[in-house]
Amino acid sequence: MLAQRGLQQSMRRFTSSPSAVNRHAALLLTSSTTPPSILPYRTPIRTASTTKTTPEAATSLLATQRLHRPVAPHLTIYRPQVTWTLSALNRITGSLLSGGFYLFGAAYLVAPLVGWHLESASMAAAVAGWPVVVKVLAKFTIAWPFAFHSFNGVRHLVWDMGRQFSNLAVQRTGWAVVGVSTVASLVLAMM
Repeated sequence: MLAQRGLQQSMRRFTSSPSAVNRHAALLLTSSTTPPSILPYRTPIRTASTTKTTPEAATSLLATQRLHRPVAPHLTIYRPQVTWTLSALNRITGSLLSGGFYLFGAAYLVAPLVGWHLESASMAAAVAGWPVVVKVLAKFTIAWPFAFHSFNGVRHLVWDMGRQFSNLAVQRTGWAVVGVSTVASLVLAMM
């Protein structure tokens, strides 16, 4: 196949180059008895017209062209599925957990310099004054992302072993992760 393409390209170059041999061959090939299928190949030449523009005019032209381009439908045309919803939620919970740990760690290190009281005893005393419903909601709010991200991480480790990777199993394990995370978070929040 490669040799055939190379032969075709060299024949095209040979027939399109202006030489005496080519002109003579073209006269022979274009006689009335020659079928049109073996006429020499000529590369079509198309001239393009260009105009000089200023950078500002080019930028405004691009801006108007971008306004008329179609916009990809993105998420608006797809039915929400448990797979991509949980994938996004896994990334969001991971970002929130790591960001929260970094913020609290930085605040804990800076607290003595600024005069904040973030030691365990003062935080326990502050939380002890909250109503029970607020305590449970606060603990659930912290526990659910942690539990979900942990159980979904186990789910991904199972996938890395090549198991539970069919469409039905992925949906089933996704809903199982949501259920187990919620139950585990409720248990942790009631402690």
